[in-house]
Amino acid sequence: MKKLRLAITLTLLGFAAYWAWMKYQSIYAANVQVDESTEFFVHTGSDFSRVSKDIERSKVLKDLDSFYWVAKRKDYDKMVKPGRYILKNGMSNNELVNLLRSGKQTPVKVSFNNVRNLAQLAGKVAQKLEGDSLSFLKAFTNDSTIAHYGFRQENFIALFIPNTYELYWNTSEAKFIDRMAGEFKRFWTDDRLAKAKKKNLTQSEVVTLASIVQAEQSEHTEEWPTIAGLYLNRLEQGIPLQSDPTVIFAVGDFRIRRVLNEHLKRKSPYNTYLNSGLPPGPIRMPDRGAIDAVLSPEKHEYIFMCAKPDGSGTHHFSKTLREHNQYAREYRNSMNKRGIFN
Repeated sequence: MKKLRLAITLTLLGFAAYWAWMKYQSIYAANVQVDESTEFFVHTGSDFSRVSKDIERSKVLKDLDSFYWVAKRKDYDKMVKPGRYILKNGMSNNELVNLLRSGKQTPVKVSFNNVRNLAQLAGKVAQKLEGDSLSFLKAFTNDSTIAHYGFRQENFIALFIPNTYELYWNTSEAKFIDRMAGEFKRFWTDDRLAKAKKKNLTQSEVVTLASIVQAEQSEHTEEWPTIAGLYLNRLEQGIPLQSDPTVIFAVGDFRIRRVLNEHLKRKSPYNTYLNSGLPPGPIRMPDRGAIDAVLSPEKHEYIFMCAKPDGSGTHHFSKTLREHNQYAREYRNSMNKRGIFN
């Protein structure tokens, strides 16, 4: 009987040890299998059932049941937090559940520049954040939101300063705009504000003029201070800007390569051939360098500019209409020779 009891005891201890080892394995053994690391997204509003299905669909775990067991023992099913999480190869269930339960997600980098309008901005942002482009565009065009930040529909794009920003993937549309408002304030230092005030321009007006400068010259940025100085000369002298990119914006056909007389007649507050001063808002989102070019322009007496006929993308700058007309004739002739008529 003693031998039997000993055998039973040893057997039970063996089973207990095996059970304990199995549970230890469930908690601490490597269970995540990926090349090196991979993204895992927990969508806003997800519950544990949704997370479980997404993990199963992602095929990143060797053993799903052990993950479910550990997740419930650690109450993760009651504290699901949305976000973008980086799963590393060899992570245990304990490490994985602790990561997901903590909400310590890895931020994404959101970059935007060379943006023509708010619709394009919404598309770029939606490529990196949880919300879709339509939801971002709705937020960007919401009248109460725009008014809250002191802008108008026409100049709201001036709030967004091109750069690369770190944001959490599940940043909402409202929080994104609020973050950009903070970046706007940081960009507009006392020095920049003082320069704008000296030119009798608001921040939005500076951005509007910068958008025209960049639209006139998108390749040779070294010309930006010269072009900025030229347009500031025109504003100071009460001369219409007569900028072709503003006419193209007014027409709404960005395929136009040659502005014709019919385009110049388009009635629009953005047509700077028909209207004096600045248009109601930016015609694109200008780079930081273009904004600074307006704030620190080249000082000169130029009031005319014309693209060079050599196709270099650079410009002739003139002080007199006579000189400008000569350059304009040369440029029109080159356009005719190249067969560019629209």
